[in-house]
Amino acid sequence: MNLKQLSLMLELSQTTVSRALNGYPEVSEETRRRVTDAAKRHGYRPNPSARRLATGKAGMIGYVMPTGASVDIDPHFVEFLSGLGDYARGHELDLVLSPADALDEETTYRRIVANKQVDALYISAPYSADKRVALAHQLGIPFIVHGRSEGLEFDYPFIDIDNEGAFHDATRLLVQLGHKRVALINGDDTQTFAIFRERGVRRALSESGLVLEPKNIRSEVMTEENGYRAARRLLEAADAPTAIVCSSLLMALGIVRAARDLNLVMPRDLSLVSHDDVFHWLKPEHFSVPLTTTRSSIRAAGARVAERLAARISGLEDGARGEIWPVDLVVRGSISGVR
Repeated sequence: MNLKQLSLMLELSQTTVSRALNGYPEVSEETRRRVTDAAKRHGYRPNPSARRLATGKAGMIGYVMPTGASVDIDPHFVEFLSGLGDYARGHELDLVLSPADALDEETTYRRIVANKQVDALYISAPYSADKRVALAHQLGIPFIVHGRSEGLEFDYPFIDIDNEGAFHDATRLLVQLGHKRVALINGDDTQTFAIFRERGVRRALSESGLVLEPKNIRSEVMTEENGYRAARRLLEAADAPTAIVCSSLLMALGIVRAARDLNLVMPRDLSLVSHDDVFHWLKPEHFSVPLTTTRSSIRAAGARVAERLAARISGLEDGARGEIWPVDLVVRGSISGVR
């Protein structure tokens, strides 16, 4: 079925049908739903070239992906991408990954914007005063940041979780259970999510007159092996921590392995709280001792980023609105009072 046939069947003009399918705000929600339902039912798909000519839109979301020998594919990123892709697939949007030299991402950003290859961008894993956010703002392309960047002189749209609040609440619970030596095994502390998490741990400890000792902080790429190595260094030291808060279930796997190798029993000898990004293939309740977690779905965040980008592309959203999602604290068997 082509556009003319679909229009005749719906008794609408081709212009109205085209605008409904492309998200123009002047089309009523009732008409938009009627048109999209009919298009799906009869298998109509707009010609991409014709759509670009008619609307000036490519129907594509872009991501500049740093590459190089020092760059690893992060399972957290893959999970986020799955959520974004799920939404995009169901809303006639494509996702374009543009590889870039990790030391020179600016060139790729400028190229894809100049060539009008995509309608909008998303930026992930932001740093403080992130140059990518400043560049996207300068170039004038619609974008969303997954996370927050501090130190910029303008507002920008973002979606984030309350990392500071989550790790504050987790640490406060450990302190309430009598723990005074609490350690943090964090992600990359040049990225703002890790900065916020450390800030939350410090705030909870300071409220009880405690401090996060420098020797009890580890910042690593979030892998099982790094979790293991960090935990061994912490737990083999004099005055080893009685509790650990960590930034990923992947790291928690390594921490549990380290505790087992050192003949430590959880939670008798060590309490552990981990952040849970809700991987379908790694569940905290399936650990040998079910893990207490701070919980927020990174896949749901990916879908929400795609939803907001689609709204920005169609003109249904503008401005610099930020979203900060609350995080659940789920208590399981991996924590107890100090003995």
